[in-house]
Amino acid sequence: MPEPIVTPGYLTGRTLSVGSTGDIVLRPGEVVLTFDDGPRTGKTSEILATLDSFGVKATFLMLGAAAQAHPELAQQVALRGHTVGSHTFNHVDLSGLDRQAALDEIARGERAVSQALAGAGQKLSPFFRFPYLSQTGFLRTNLLQGSTIVLDVDIDSKDYYKDSAAVVAERTLARLDQLGSGIVLFHDIHQRTVAMLPTFLSALEQRGYSVVRLVPRDSGVFGRDVIIAEASELRSCCD
Repeated sequence: MPEPIVTPGYLTGRTLSVGSTGDIVLRPGEVVLTFDDGPRTGKTSEILATLDSFGVKATFLMLGAAAQAHPELAQQVALRGHTVGSHTFNHVDLSGLDRQAALDEIARGERAVSQALAGAGQKLSPFFRFPYLSQTGFLRTNLLQGSTIVLDVDIDSKDYYKDSAAVVAERTLARLDQLGSGIVLFHDIHQRTVAMLPTFLSALEQRGYSVVRLVPRDSGVFGRDVIIAEASELRSCCD
């Protein structure tokens, strides 16, 4: 792929303060960049460097196991000004677990990411994404009724497919152009994602898009009552 001409700053959009999932309303031409499953040695740092070169911020939904294994990388993401949320501990399909096991998996992931960030005085944000985008009505309802901000996806880059970096970029841009705005899903664990990101961001700039930074409305410690409650206490919610 050709090297893009980088002009930092032109992609930088507004900062959107979010208190609930419903607050994430984008205007035409606005993009939210998200990265799941990291942090990963040799990948996440390169992605951070590219984001810095374009002057944009992203949201990283980290696995608890990965943050626990690489706390310094998790801290680097937060210290660079990006938003860090969680994505369970082991990337489990929560729809296949019983209710309490699913809640426990979410809570375990949050604790691990939070502990990793705490080593650098950083805090976990209440953003969460379901692994495989697989959820149940019970889980979504209870998370939304608590303090969790469930982050959905409008454009799936499918960077987990064994395609070239160019194909990933072209596919993602085509879907974005079709919708006009949206939350884009990438993964900071694939070399093809590292390779395609400069070209993708350059193309966004050429098309006149701006990258929106998501931040939690309340930057303080948020409660986890809904996560740690016993399943028997949550039976009133529907599947």
